[in-house]
Amino acid sequence: MLSVQSAADMILTGSEIKAQLGKHLVIEPFEEALLNPNSYNLRLHDELLVYEEIVLDMRRPNRYRRYIIPPEGLVLQPRQLYLGRTLERTETHNYVPMLEGRSSVGRLGLFVHVTAGFGDVGFCGYWTLEMFAVHPIRIYPGVPICQIFYHTLEGEITEYRGGKYQNNHDIQPSLLFKDFESAQPDSQMRLAFGQEVTE
Repeated sequence: MLSVQSAADMILTGSEIKAQLGKHLVIEPFEEALLNPNSYNLRLHDELLVYEEIVLDMRRPNRYRRYIIPPEGLVLQPRQLYLGRTLERTETHNYVPMLEGRSSVGRLGLFVHVTAGFGDVGFCGYWTLEMFAVHPIRIYPGVPICQIFYHTLEGEITEYRGGKYQNNHDIQPSLLFKDFESAQPDSQMRLAFGQEVTE
């Protein structure tokens, strides 16, 4: 027997993605050749960010260096995180955007996101890619690197509006340190080292 799925389990077909453009979805620029049966291929921009810190720190901004991917390609090395971004800018309203790698890219041992493939309804901007290579691989600007697909929602919708990465215009390094800035200070008294109470 075929089970009836709830609306929250539905994924838009390629034709429905195209039909929603200019209504609830924006993909700029859009090319028909990149449309799949139930997703759309997003391409790689020509810039990368690489952290320069030996140890990354969650509580502060981490230094990074910017690299340009030349037309002849750039070799990514294993055990190194590269932050890239999509060539396309997207907007998603009334749907949940999801990002996944392409199977052809995955078969070359290249991850395009570490954990951040889940988007928020209402997200507007470019997608930052957390790229990690299993072995050395040459990448090229403009290559279709990942695919975006869309889930429907069930229930009242509250759109993502004022987040750290909303309406971005560039590759976004981690802004996790801002969560620490907004956290409530610990009001518990703490003793300085060497002044612990002993019984």
